[in-house]
Amino acid sequence: MARADHIRPPHRLGKGKGDLPWLMFLFGVLFIWNVLAPPPASARTEHHAQDAVRSINYAPHALHWKRIPAHSILLKELRSGRILFEHDTEKRLSPASLTKIMSALVILEKARLDELATVSKNAARAPKTHLRIKVGEVFRLGDLLKAMMMVSANDACLAAVEHVGGDEGQFVSLMNAKAAALGLSDTHFSNGCGFDNPDHYSTAEDLAKLSEVAMQNATFRNLVKAEREIITPVSGYRAYVLHNTNRLLGRIPGVEGVKTGFTSKAGRCLIAKVSQNGSDLLLVILNSNRRWTTAKSLIDYGFRLTHPIQ
Repeated sequence: MARADHIRPPHRLGKGKGDLPWLMFLFGVLFIWNVLAPPPASARTEHHAQDAVRSINYAPHALHWKRIPAHSILLKELRSGRILFEHDTEKRLSPASLTKIMSALVILEKARLDELATVSKNAARAPKTHLRIKVGEVFRLGDLLKAMMMVSANDACLAAVEHVGGDEGQFVSLMNAKAAALGLSDTHFSNGCGFDNPDHYSTAEDLAKLSEVAMQNATFRNLVKAEREIITPVSGYRAYVLHNTNRLLGRIPGVEGVKTGFTSKAGRCLIAKVSQNGSDLLLVILNSNRRWTTAKSLIDYGFRLTHPIQ
């Protein structure tokens, strides 16, 4: 019989130097299994669900402004009526040539585009932006509208206003009556073209309402979305080339107008209508030193809100 002290004990891992390679081998196998083996079905389902939640709840990038780059801003989605961004929208400010939206609307309601208007001495002397049309020149009213809406020509504006109203004062009365009819309670006009005056003011909120009404008129829509036109007086051969002052046209898809404006008091102003992928944005910016970059940022922001990435 073998002696008890000659019986070898059962082998136990971790006892003695000779067991180290076995331990290392075992740990290696476990590591590889944990890394390469597919996760349980429940874990895979949870992971995919988290991805789905992240895509559905996509949050648009914020507008990273240290301060609001305009005195007043309104960004609206027209189909839903949803306000996407607003700042001091009820603040009364000088609207500059955004005034001409109301002037054009009144002209379209009160007269025909084929009517002939003669340029008065008063109209030919209109200050600031002008075409330099001559006293006595005769234009189709539709061509004067193109000049006042596309390049904000004050001489063309006054010629049209005087033709329709008889004089500017009577025409301004028509403008204010129209403003009252539309419920623009924070709007008052003292002239037909947008010159600064303490009694000449509007708000981003009122101008947005006015623009919505104006854009329902097919003739107005065609006027404000044109990038380039040529007009000639019926009494002569001189041609006037018009390049729309709205720099967004042709540069941002879906831009359909509406109007630019500038005076020393009003600053740089803009109303823009943009349609993309079933959404219609209306943007009003009053008194901004960088209206084009501000407009682009707001338009991008608006479409990210209405069409988040899925």
